[in-house]
Amino acid sequence: MTAPGAPFAVVTGADGRRVYADGPRTLREFAEVAWAFGERPFLIAESRRYTYGEFFAAACALARRFTEVYGLRPGDRAVVAMRNHPEWQIAFWAAQLAGLVAVPLNAWWTEEEFGYALDDCRPGVLLVDGERVGRVRAWARRTGVRGVLFHGEDEEEGFERYEELPAADPALGPPAVEVRPEDDATIIYTSGTTGRPKGAVATHLAQTGAAKNPLFHAAAATLESGGVPGLGPAPVMLMTFPFFHVAAFTAVYSAMAVGGSLVLMRKWDADKALALVHRHGVTHFAGVPTTALQLLDAARETGLGPLTQLSTGGAAAPPELVARVADRYGERVESRNGYGLTETSGGVLAHFGASYRRFPGSVGRPTPVTEVRVAGPDGRAVPDGEVGELWLRGQSLVRGYWEDPEATAAAFTPDGWFRTGDLATVRDGRVSVVDRIKDMVVRGGENVYCVEVEAALHDHPDVVDAAVLGVPHPVLGEEVAAVVRLREDAVAGPEELRAHVAKSLAPFKVPAHVLVQREPLPRNATGKVLKRELRQDVQARVTRTR
Repeated sequence: MTAPGAPFAVVTGADGRRVYADGPRTLREFAEVAWAFGERPFLIAESRRYTYGEFFAAACALARRFTEVYGLRPGDRAVVAMRNHPEWQIAFWAAQLAGLVAVPLNAWWTEEEFGYALDDCRPGVLLVDGERVGRVRAWARRTGVRGVLFHGEDEEEGFERYEELPAADPALGPPAVEVRPEDDATIIYTSGTTGRPKGAVATHLAQTGAAKNPLFHAAAATLESGGVPGLGPAPVMLMTFPFFHVAAFTAVYSAMAVGGSLVLMRKWDADKALALVHRHGVTHFAGVPTTALQLLDAARETGLGPLTQLSTGGAAAPPELVARVADRYGERVESRNGYGLTETSGGVLAHFGASYRRFPGSVGRPTPVTEVRVAGPDGRAVPDGEVGELWLRGQSLVRGYWEDPEATAAAFTPDGWFRTGDLATVRDGRVSVVDRIKDMVVRGGENVYCVEVEAALHDHPDVVDAAVLGVPHPVLGEEVAAVVRLREDAVAGPEELRAHVAKSLAPFKVPAHVLVQREPLPRNATGKVLKRELRQDVQARVTRTR
């Protein structure tokens, strides 16, 4: 598939990075290709649905308004802050068609968090919904920046209501602006789990690489299962990722490229999600592992119906997930997981099929334009099977952090390798992420990888969720603690859970403290456990028990 002339042929760019030889070079080109799907359904929501033709006409009309009414020019920033309305996609792609830099912001942020990002990126227009407008109002009035209000019930000073704009004319295309592959396309802020979010800047060339990456993995999965890529029906995908997250970009790109449909949810609910699967003939699920496990629980009686693919990302998938799918559905429902970061513009590693079932702890192999290095302290690759920091280089990597040369230099090597901060191993080309460098527990000189212990806990039938972290110890330096959420009817206690972990892991990895609770673990909008919020409470509870 990667030979010269093949669909995923690769060449080496002037900067030494691998790039796809063919395909769109800007997101504007990518959107223009998607327009050809015409009357196929694209965005399906409770409020309304858009065909590809309706979507493209609406995005073109808004893009022309940006240039003709707002006076925006290529390179200006456009903030998008709303829940997963269909119009989120219209706003984002309108920015791309106008040559603007789209800045998707976390819809769950507070007014203070919004203010930080707005001051940082200094947008020329705000594209927000009625739930978010109150959090940007003061900033907009202070700076005089205007905006478009989506799904707002009341008038808002400085904002025009999207529903009151002139109807889109499908005969008119996007504005006549030049968009180049090397131009910035997006600024996506990191999740900020370890500090202030940083704006990761991706060029159009990077984003179009990100758009082609899932197509490669889909083709590879089809070939592995004995099929022929490109002959099946277009996917109908249940979208549970928030649109501002890079995992959502991977899902949206993969659907748009082949004329697939996205079924949207206002708020995650496993029973409602299962109902949508049956109602709309959903074939593909995309979400964080927690939602996937909840969907499997909801489907215990009725099954998953037309669903044929269950994909997870955004957080580490416990090995039990693929085992549960295989035990219940065999090969009819294919499990996939992968690995990607804000800095990689989405998924760059993927695992699927028999290989995933055989090696459930792995995140798979890279795309053709993604180079992988597991580096030791000196930056050199370590031997297969040894733990080191995962470094990545390739087309979809961001060029750096917005106006932050120090952070960029700290994260990227001079020759373009990105230091992910994740500890990993490589065996036979398969990458396994074992922990975050900062999350690793060093117990009496022995390294304990939290992900490994969490996987062992997840393997217990009573465990719904688990987080492992280190707590201070006067002799060992650190010892292992676990916070575990149990099912409602569970009876397992701390000692039973410790004994369960001890069946598969060395004694020094068994949590010295297992703290059981019924309430959900704190997570951010992308599904990652907020261990910094857990740490202080865990330390206090451990201290009381010593």
